[in-house]
Amino acid sequence: TRADQRTKSLCQNPSSTVSTHICKTLTTTELREQRPTMPSLSVFVTLISLLPLLCHSFSPEAPTNRRLLVLLDDLSLQSSHSIFFHSLISRGFDLDFKLADDPTLSLQRYNQYLYDGLVLFSPTAHQFGGAVDFQAVLDFVDSGHDLILAAGASASDLVRSIARQCGVNFDEDPSAVVIDHTNYAVLGTQGDHTLIASDDFIQSDVILGKNKIEAPVLFKGIAHSLSASNSLVLKVLSASPSAYSASPNAKLSYPPSLTGSAISLVSVLQARNNARILISGSVDMFSNQLFKSAVQKAGSSKKYEKSGNEQFVTELSKWIFHERGHLKAVNVRHHKVGETDEPAIYRINDDLDYSIEIYEWSGKSWEPYVAGDVQVQFFMMSPYVLKTLATDQKGLYHTSFKVPDVYGVFQFKVEYNRLGYTSLSLSKQIPVRPFRHNEYERFITTAFPYYGASFTTMAGFFIFSIVFMYHNCCLACPQRWCWPATWSFGAKAKNRQASTNLAGVDSNLTF
Repeated sequence: TRADQRTKSLCQNPSSTVSTHICKTLTTTELREQRPTMPSLSVFVTLISLLPLLCHSFSPEAPTNRRLLVLLDDLSLQSSHSIFFHSLISRGFDLDFKLADDPTLSLQRYNQYLYDGLVLFSPTAHQFGGAVDFQAVLDFVDSGHDLILAAGASASDLVRSIARQCGVNFDEDPSAVVIDHTNYAVLGTQGDHTLIASDDFIQSDVILGKNKIEAPVLFKGIAHSLSASNSLVLKVLSASPSAYSASPNAKLSYPPSLTGSAISLVSVLQARNNARILISGSVDMFSNQLFKSAVQKAGSSKKYEKSGNEQFVTELSKWIFHERGHLKAVNVRHHKVGETDEPAIYRINDDLDYSIEIYEWSGKSWEPYVAGDVQVQFFMMSPYVLKTLATDQKGLYHTSFKVPDVYGVFQFKVEYNRLGYTSLSLSKQIPVRPFRHNEYERFITTAFPYYGASFTTMAGFFIFSIVFMYHNCCLACPQRWCWPATWSFGAKAKNRQASTNLAGVDSNLTF
């Protein structure tokens, strides 16, 4: 400490060459200590680059604060569709806007996805820039991430191919749009009846929310149909029976390929990995102009000051990004009745309790999920027991049942698939053993007839043996009247007779 103080004093008052040299050496040493080394600097930079991933990565335990990549054909869409984007930002999403042909595009880095959702507002893009392509988008969905795809007139083959892989087939005619001469919007019509006012919504409070959408939704775009081979895709907004898909600027020379209720305007899909996809045939449906536009349906005198687009799109986006209809199951338990510990093995005919807790994400917190159709299977090759779980209205589901009289390796299985909700697939394996040799009952009630037959057989054999022995004894005995009262005397008489005969023999021999 004294040496440090003397060194500092020399630096403050450099009066000699030695003191100046010491000051320079000390200054160089201090700078060397303060300057970070290259490995620590690289680690620091890496942590800073991964900080957005750590902060915004999607977690099923708390599906909030997620990052969305928005690919646009033109950056002007950012302002023309600002109401939709601001609604996402207000709900805690971090949006990253980029052009579809940006050469720096990338969905993942170091095998970790940078985004939790993808919004494609680029219907005319023939290819994406950077490391994003057709297969990258499909892999993004296959990994459990969400997608919003909006097409429009002259949609590219790339957009059509992505939609086709999701079970949606756009009209093959590149100039065809949806036309409806009956259910068009009166206020926005220009004679071609391509601005449709549709109110044929899917009947699901989970997908569209509990508040009913009163005003019709304005739609201007292309039609699509659902693939018959994909049972997971659903119509959310359908066209009326009078609608058809054709080019408004050309005369029809043949019947349209898509007509009536077969036309879907907006469709959704929930994959088996719970990834959710929205496919719309119109980018304009998300625009500020149609959000604020008044609407009056043809043939109706009722006029709405504002269309139902904003409510429809907002509620639908909540479902797409798992803000509603997202379930989780925790605390799966099973044990014998009267016990609390989970056993390693069950015995046939044991009574057991099974319970599970199910919660639904409300957008801010986990709330108890209440339903009366959650079932559990006790499964081995086929379900031996199928029970509907009772609920306490607080998220706990439970039931009790008896283990079947079959031993082997069983599974507790919960397969819950309901419209609009994420699917739950839970299984827990448990072996079942038979009774040990010392665990059976001493006397089985159902076997009493066999017990009676056995004892009756023994008694009959005993009586038969006595009768048989008496019959042989009476044939050899001269006094047959002796049995049973004087049986012993008859035996003594036989002995006396035998003794007399022997004595006679002996006397004769002596004589």
